[in-house]
Amino acid sequence: MKIKIKRQIAPVTEPYWETFLYEGPPENSVAGMLDDLNYRDDIVDIEGNPTSRIGWECSCLQGMCGSCAMVINGRPALACETFLKDLKGDTVTVEPLRKFFVIHDLVVDRSIIGENIKEAGGYIREYHPSAQKEYEHQYAAAKCLKCGLCLEVCPNYTGGKNFFGAAFANDCYLIASRSGSNTDEIRDSYREHFEEGCSKSLSCMDVCPMKIPTIASIAKMNRLK
Repeated sequence: MKIKIKRQIAPVTEPYWETFLYEGPPENSVAGMLDDLNYRDDIVDIEGNPTSRIGWECSCLQGMCGSCAMVINGRPALACETFLKDLKGDTVTVEPLRKFFVIHDLVVDRSIIGENIKEAGGYIREYHPSAQKEYEHQYAAAKCLKCGLCLEVCPNYTGGKNFFGAAFANDCYLIASRSGSNTDEIRDSYREHFEEGCSKSLSCMDVCPMKIPTIASIAKMNRLK
């Protein structure tokens, strides 16, 4: 199997493609494949030329941390939950998330996700117990990994300049449903940075590894107005 990886040495350097030959089991995940390539004594490309180890992130390798988010065969996904046997063709294409700044190879800077919620005043100042009927959805929305897959696939998200995306909408719901003193502020931020820019394509729900029902968060926030 050929593995075509989009690489970039540093944020200021030009990206380039490099192809590797992988002969491991098809039951392996993309994360396992990257591990196998990196743990060779001598890393070479498909033409036998020496090269550097591939930069990528991981933590749990169980679909719980979101660190290994990348674009695999054109689709945003977690590398640890994407298996080679499920991919079509004999070539796998791997790229970093394209809507974030690349740090090195497949490692990107996703700090904008946290910065946006902080800018919007997204924290509970005075805890206000929510109704028990909200518990189930609060639990679902709180599963967000901040992996960035929803932002990568969103047609409205362009780097978090004004529209902050689905991760922000879920955070707004979590805060507004439990906050007392700053609920109006969160509603205003939600309206400015999500509601006014969302076209309701709901592609965010299609790629979410935690299957968060963002449409429910949107509906609940709209009712809070």
